[in-house]
Amino acid sequence: MDWATYYPNFAAPEDDIPEADAENNTKAKATTPKQLVKDVEIADIGCGFGGLLVALAPRMPDTLLLGMEIRTQVTEFVQDRLKALRQQNIETGLYQNTACIRANTMKFLPNFFKRHQLSKLFLCFPDPHFKTRKHKARIVSTTLNSEYAYVLRPGGVVYTITDVEDLHRWMVEHFTVHPAFERLSEMEQDADECVEVMKIETEEGKKVERNKGNKYVACFRRMEDPPWPQSTKCDSEGHI
Repeated sequence: MDWATYYPNFAAPEDDIPEADAENNTKAKATTPKQLVKDVEIADIGCGFGGLLVALAPRMPDTLLLGMEIRTQVTEFVQDRLKALRQQNIETGLYQNTACIRANTMKFLPNFFKRHQLSKLFLCFPDPHFKTRKHKARIVSTTLNSEYAYVLRPGGVVYTITDVEDLHRWMVEHFTVHPAFERLSEMEQDADECVEVMKIETEEGKKVERNKGNKYVACFRRMEDPPWPQSTKCDSEGHI
């Protein structure tokens, strides 16, 4: 993945990248994507029209944010929106730290991130898939939660918000029973500025606000992995 095309201001200078062997150096430079000086830390899965990205980027100018959206036209809209914001803020350098890509995260999320790479992951107003036979398509499930646990570092947080109470209960249930997550307390949740931004800055959040609907929020902390059990030595006959 050539991340430097999405975050050009965070591309590492060539002098900081280890040199390839002399005879392969030219070929390596032509085929190897530029590295970044830092990794993406925040992902907004199903980012929609980019409201959360646009709101968070100026608040965290030194942190790389990534929106991931499966709809092609919506992805292109967000990319154009961010490009325009960068042009409007050339002097301050704002919005250089956020980007959007088209991706099917339900199938390929671990392909984009290393283990324990992310510090925050947002699931804002996902499709509720009301029919029982479609529940398997929900963005929160036992399998997908294990993938979220893989890309989130210990102490990282998954943020969820929806206006559908049944989906809220579903997400709470599936994250609560997963051994890698624990729910944040109300006090912790209220103290996190990202929660308030998530409530009011996404396009869906604004729509719910206009319709005077309810917003159900739940956040979950990625816990430390338990230590591996110590190996037990056996004698030559296989006895412990």
